[in-house]
Amino acid sequence: MEAAMARLGFATLGMIALGVGAAAWGARPATRDAAPAAPKRVVSFNLCADQLIVALADRAQIAGLTHNATDPWMSAAAERARGLPRLSSSGEQILAIQPDLVVGMPAGPAAALIARQGYPTLDFRFANSVDELYLSIRETAAALGHPARGAALIARMQADLAAIPRTGRGRVAAFYQRRGFMTGTGTLVDDLMRRAGLVNLAAKLGKPPLAQVSIEEMVAAKPDFLIVDSASDTVTDQGTEMLHHPALRNIPRIRLPEAWTVCAGPAYVQAAQSIAVQIARHR
Repeated sequence: MEAAMARLGFATLGMIALGVGAAAWGARPATRDAAPAAPKRVVSFNLCADQLIVALADRAQIAGLTHNATDPWMSAAAERARGLPRLSSSGEQILAIQPDLVVGMPAGPAAALIARQGYPTLDFRFANSVDELYLSIRETAAALGHPARGAALIARMQADLAAIPRTGRGRVAAFYQRRGFMTGTGTLVDDLMRRAGLVNLAAKLGKPPLAQVSIEEMVAAKPDFLIVDSASDTVTDQGTEMLHHPALRNIPRIRLPEAWTVCAGPAYVQAAQSIAVQIARHR
C-alpha cells in the first residue's frame, strides 16, 4: 500500500484506501456553471478521471493528465495515454493552461486555487457498482461534448458483461491484498465478484468495506479463492510477503492487475472476464 501511495502522488487518500480493495471514482457534475458542449482544453486532476477522459475525449481536447496516467501498474489506460501532456499537482501549472474543463477535483490547496478562479469543473464521487460506473461514463462523455461516444462505450460494456458466465456458482472468495487488507461489500469489487457468481467472504464475516484480516482468520474462514494483485507474485516487502505465507498456499488464486481494479472504468469488463476464465480453470 505504501508503494501505491507513492505512485499515486496527489490522488486523494480516500481513493487510495479503497484502491487497496479497488473501489473507485465516478463523475458528479459540479454545482457551478456547466462546461462548454465541446471543451478544447481538458485537464484531469485524478488518476481515475484520466482513464475516462482518454476513453471518451478527442486527443486534441486533452491538455493535461496526472503524472500517473502512463504508469501501467496504476492505469489501465497507460498505453493510450502515452504522448499526452502530464501535469504535477501544482494549481499554478494547471491555471497556466487556462483549461475550459477540469475533471476530478480532489481536496487540497491546488483544487481550492482552481475553484476560486471559477473554471468549469466536473467533480468526482465514488462509484460502487457498475450502474454508477455507467452514470460516470454518461456524465463525463456529456461534459466532453461526446454523449454518443459514452452511450456506445456503455453498450459495448453491457454486451461484453452479458456474455460472461457466472462460473463462481456461489463459491466464496476474498479480495485479499498486501498487509492483509480485504475488500468488503458495497464496493465495486464486491459488485465485480457477484457478477462472476462469487460470494464475498467479507459479507460472510460481516466486515466493513475495507478491513485488515489476519492470516489466521483467513485460514479459518476457508475461502474457495483468493483474488490478489498479480504483482504480488513477487515478494517486494513485508506487505506482499504475507500473501506467500505457507498457510495460504493451498487456496486457489485469481490474479488481477491492480490497474484493472484501482479505478472504475472500461477495465471493469476485462477484470470480470478474467475472473470468470480463471475460476473455470479450477473446476
